[in-house]
Formats: sequence, C-alpha cells, structure tokens
Amino acid sequence: MSLAEFHGPDHFRVADRGYRLLPFQFMDLDGRTLVVNEAGEHALIDRPTLERLVGHRLVRDDREYDNLKSKHFFTDSDSRTPVDLLATKVRTKRAFLAGFTRLHIFVVTLRCDHSCHYCQVSRVSVDRSKYDMSEASAMRAVDMVFRSPSPYLKIEFQGGEPLLNFDLIRQVVLAARQRNETERRDLRFVVTTNLSFLSDDMLGFFQDQEVTISTSLDGPAFIHNANRPRPGNDAYDLAIAGIERAREALGHHAVAALMTTTRLSLDHPVEIVDEFMARGFDHIFLRPLSPYGFATKTQAKTGYAVHQFIEFYKRALDRVIALNRRGYGLIELYAQIVLTKILTPFTTGYLDLRSPSGVGIGVAVYNYDGDVYASDEARMLAQMGDTRFRLGSLQTDSYEHIFGGARLRELTAASCVESLPGCSDCAVNAYCGSDPVENYATQGDIIGHRPTSRFCSRNMEIIKHLLRLYHSGDPFIEELFWSWTQNAPVAELLPALPE
Repeated sequence: MSLAEFHGPDHFRVADRGYRLLPFQFMDLDGRTLVVNEAGEHALIDRPTLERLVGHRLVRDDREYDNLKSKHFFTDSDSRTPVDLLATKVRTKRAFLAGFTRLHIFVVTLRCDHSCHYCQVSRVSVDRSKYDMSEASAMRAVDMVFRSPSPYLKIEFQGGEPLLNFDLIRQVVLAARQRNETERRDLRFVVTTNLSFLSDDMLGFFQDQEVTISTSLDGPAFIHNANRPRPGNDAYDLAIAGIERAREALGHHAVAALMTTTRLSLDHPVEIVDEFMARGFDHIFLRPLSPYGFATKTQAKTGYAVHQFIEFYKRALDRVIALNRRGYGLIELYAQIVLTKILTPFTTGYLDLRSPSGVGIGVAVYNYDGDVYASDEARMLAQMGDTRFRLGSLQTDSYEHIFGGARLRELTAASCVESLPGCSDCAVNAYCGSDPVENYATQGDIIGHRPTSRFCSRNMEIIKHLLRLYHSGDPFIEELFWSWTQNAPVAELLPALPE
C-alpha cells in the first residue's frame, strides 16, 4: 500500500468535519445505546443520536451535543486540551499501578477447626502444627514486604485459622512495626479469622497494635452453621459473640464480615441482608463461590449456575435499597466498587476489576511453606496440585526473581482487557477486569474465552443491572448510588478485600 492511499492531515482537521471523534465503545442496553469512553465516562443515547455522532452530523443545538462533548466523546477544537484532559482521566483510573504491590498475605497455618463446604484451601486438623509457617519464613516475608516500593502496605494474616498460630502473628506485627520506624510507610494489619479461638490476650494485642479483624457471616444461624460446620455446630454463636467482643475492644469499624453465597443462600437473600442489618453492619459483600479448593469437590452440594447467582444478587440488592429507603444505611460493596468505576474518575482497591489484574503487582501471598504466589487464588490452585502460578520461594529466590520474573510478566500481559479478545471491543471493559488465574482454573487458559466465561457473564449482568437502576428515573436510587461512591474507600470498609 502506498502512502498516497492514506488521508493527509487536512482530512482530519476539525474545521472540515465539525468535530473529531475520540475513542469510545458502545452497546445496546434495553433499546437505548450505552456509549463509554476510554476513561469510563458514559451516556445513554438513542440510536439516531449515535448515528448522527459517528456520522459527524451532530449539531450544536442537539440536546446531547454538550453532554457528549463534556464527557470527551468528541472534540470540536483544534486545541490539545480536550485530549490532554481525557488522558488525565485515563491516568487517574490507572492510579492503582503506582507503588506496585501493597497487599501482602501471610498464610501462617493451614490448621482450622471448621469444615466449611466452600473452603478454598486444603485445611488440616488443629493438632498438625507442621503446617504452620516458620519464624524464618515469616521474617523473610517481612523483608519482601518492605522491598515493595509502595508507600502503603497492608499485611493480612490468613489460614486455615490464623489465630492457631497467634505467636507468629505477634512476631510479624512487632517486626514490621520496628522496621517501619525507619521505613515510614502507611502500614496496616488485618487478621482473617473465624473467631473461634479469639482470646482477651489477642484482643489486647490487636488493640495496642491497631490490628483489624475480618470474619465470616453467611447469614442467619441456619445458613451459617450449615455452610460452616464445626464440632458442636456452634459456628454462628461463636462468630456473633466474637464480633461483639472484638467491636468492644477495637471499635465498631475495626471489625468486618464477609458472606459467601452457596446453594442454600439462594432462597434467602432477604434473610441474609437483614442479618447484617440486625448485627449493625453498614456494609455487605454479596460474594459468589470461588472455583477452587474444597468448593470444587462440593459443587454438587453448594454450587449453582451463574444466572441463579445473578437472580440472588438482584433480590438481595433490592433489599439493601429498600432498607436504605427506610433510613438504615447499608452499602453493597460490589455495587460500590462498580459504581465508583462508572460514576467517578477514580479507581478502587479491588483486584479482580483492574486492568491489568492485581495478581502479583497488587497482592502477593506467602504460603506457610515459604512458597510465594501471585494471588490467594493461585495458592489455592497449588493446594489442588497445580503450581503454575508459583512465583518463587522465600528460601531460595530474590525479590527481583519473584516480582520481576517471566511468570508475573506473563500474568500481567494476559490481564489487560484493552488487548484481550472479547474484552477489547466490549463497551463496559472500563468497569471490568480479567483474572488470568480464574481463566486458567475454569477454562484451562490464562487468556480465557469470554462467551463461556462465568466471570464475564456475572460481571456483565451486574454492571448492566446497576446501569439500569441508575438510569431508571428513580431520584432516590440515583442519589443513593452517588452517596456510595463518596463513602469510605472499599479497602477501609472491608479490611480483608484485596487492595
């Protein structure tokens, strides 16, 4: 092809064509057209308006002209300012890349007293201390944490049940605090626990060191106990008692709770939401099952189809909205994450809805045996016998090898939705993400296949549902959704969420 076949600069001058289009995607949404630009700004327009826009026939007295111009769908100026402003918004959306890895998960033991049907890890009985992380591995992990250039560092203790190795938790916290006297990072700690072994001594230490707690609450007692069996069938009573004790010692907002949706949950969205209200929580995170660990072995008992979860999610969200109408402030955190991406120029602390994904570059997992993984899900796959996403070992590998090696580079490249088949031309890719570990676990390939992806189907429908609600003409919902985006950051409301 000769250069003569390409249009010259004069062809693209605004004066010749009225305005210049800026990059955007579009899709049908219930008979209207959703248009979304590179920074995630959106508008709902009718089809004739879309045709006039792309045909350069939109005129200044068109009611959508100023709206689409202000949201950078086109520019009618030769000035670079509109493009520079759009670039600033895109850069703001990628602010999570600054600082590199900020969440560091220490798996201090695999021991646990619960036998949760949906457990994602290979737990062991409480007497098998050989599955505890050693002090040597823990101290090497602390060194790795502070090799990260991030000014914000969070250390999260997981298990098993991490309180069964509380002495190591104490050592890590004190060592990290001492190290931070010279490092001067914003350093935080969270323990993910079922609360069964919570003692006054532990609470006193957590209070002194400003350690927060995240626990599980799957709903009322009949759901929680069924999902999370333990000797005595008292998991719910222990959880509620532990929540109240921890709140009294640490403060109300230092204690967060997560629920996991099982097949039993599907018929009880109202009861589950009301349980969180009854326990005084101002947030709930409606989580689906993960395709890892024991959850895969108990699929016949706990699993369900994507459309069943979507129906559950919508009914539960309706209940959350209804409670807000009645004056009880309750935030559904997944909606908050998505709405923040839809309605604001800012990013969130949620790893799964990033591009590139947060695996490795947002989170690192130090397993009890010293192996390092790109995410908690990567560790779960390893417990199932597949170590594809093992980044290295605390005993033998350097920081540069673990966090600068070919494996992590491969995962990062495979999770940029702007270049993935089925994502690159999707109208809502600015609100979504790609998880190469889940793609691999469910489809055998880190790139994944969008038409058959549970991750894609679930997120697509939730995003569309939130957009429908926001544009439904209900002023209360519009104001409520905006208020959720202005509330405390997700990572503050829910300490155990990946940042």
